[in-house]
Amino acid sequence: MGNVIWIVGIGPGSREFMTGQAVAAIEASDVVVGYSKYVELIRNAFPGKEFRSTGMTREIERCALCFDLAAEGKRVALVCSGDAGVYGMASPMLELSAGYPDVELAVAPGVTAANSGAALLGAPLGHDYCVVSLSDLLTPWPVIEKRLTAAIEADFALAIYNPASHNRPDYLAKACGVMLRAGAREDRACGYVENIGRAGETAAVCTLGELKSRQVNMFTTVFIGNSQSYLLGNKIVTKRGYL
Repeated sequence: MGNVIWIVGIGPGSREFMTGQAVAAIEASDVVVGYSKYVELIRNAFPGKEFRSTGMTREIERCALCFDLAAEGKRVALVCSGDAGVYGMASPMLELSAGYPDVELAVAPGVTAANSGAALLGAPLGHDYCVVSLSDLLTPWPVIEKRLTAAIEADFALAIYNPASHNRPDYLAKACGVMLRAGAREDRACGYVENIGRAGETAAVCTLGELKSRQVNMFTTVFIGNSQSYLLGNKIVTKRGYL
């Protein structure tokens, strides 16, 4: 691998959901760095590896650690859940890389929750779609609201990340209200999946009107169909086209 840091998306965290490139990058590394929860998800799958972890909100510290280890001659893999380029660590690593011209970065794609969750619900993303996070930690709520409104007006299907948390228990209900005001019908086909690819995995379908009162958490991915989507038993079908 040379003086390369691999930024690796591990999908939900089990080896069966990882791409071959992701597995190869981790196996070829001397040190695996990541958020503590994600490190624990893969530790048993890669015995004998050295793991270094930090807690939540310490992303920049993790990035700096990777560059420091690479400067020592270590082969480093920085892991994150899902895909490293979707709300992942590829962006901050690339932003910091200007200060480390001798280190090359490579990204190993992973299975993001929009794809792994959609597979459990059938075909909710069968046509044009967008991904929106409801977390306002880094994005102001007015911007999130504008994006939800635009998605409904353009008739995209949506995959919604971070729909609720302990500090944001009502954000999904707020988002449903935004989409209804933007013109989505109460009976629009929706669904949600919790703990994708992990213990306690559950999936459910409902209408947009029903979704407003459903309880979800940070480990849930929510799917909103477009105007042509429909429920077929416990699946969502979004047609490949309008004709």
